[in-house]
Amino acid sequence: MKSSLITLCCFILGCLSGVYFMVDIDVHMLSVYVLYFLMILIGINIGSNPEIKEFKSQFSFKMLLVPLATVTGTIAFSALGGFLLSQWTAFDCMAVGSGFAYYSVSSILITDLKSASLGVQIATELGTIALLANIFREMFALIGVPLIRKYFGYLAPISAAGIGSSDITLGAIEKYCGMSAVPIAIVHGIMINITMPFFVTFFCEL
Repeated sequence: MKSSLITLCCFILGCLSGVYFMVDIDVHMLSVYVLYFLMILIGINIGSNPEIKEFKSQFSFKMLLVPLATVTGTIAFSALGGFLLSQWTAFDCMAVGSGFAYYSVSSILITDLKSASLGVQIATELGTIALLANIFREMFALIGVPLIRKYFGYLAPISAAGIGSSDITLGAIEKYCGMSAVPIAIVHGIMINITMPFFVTFFCEL
């Protein structure tokens, strides 16, 4: 939750800076370079995760059903936004939902990919929506783990956490869902981590 609040504060600070100060650098291209750097960090994070070796013996292909359910449910309900919001298409909404709580990468990626078709200003608006929507998802998942577990079962907090199931919400998942949920949460987070850029790119290009 702390990291989400820091990110939100930085975003607000950036907005205020853009309003009151003249920026001479190409912010759009800078965000693209930041995206490349973040993708390198994703690879390092996955490759250096010490948990990977520990749950090799516990791995089962049934675990892949959880990220599959997360992707299917998130994209399906995101598509409904296209029918409720006149400004954005179903594909735009699915691109936003495909961030799976990874607000930093998904927002930059959407802004970059949609600039050609929507223009920089509108693409930035969609990227901002992706940033806020995915921050709120992470915060909701982190705070709401006990209630989600109580009313929807021990796998539901993993799905709700999206990409955060293997890091920021893992402690809460272990506490309220038990140790048996930890390997599933880690596999879930890694799979979402790997596939998120492909889903965002796919829906942005439709």
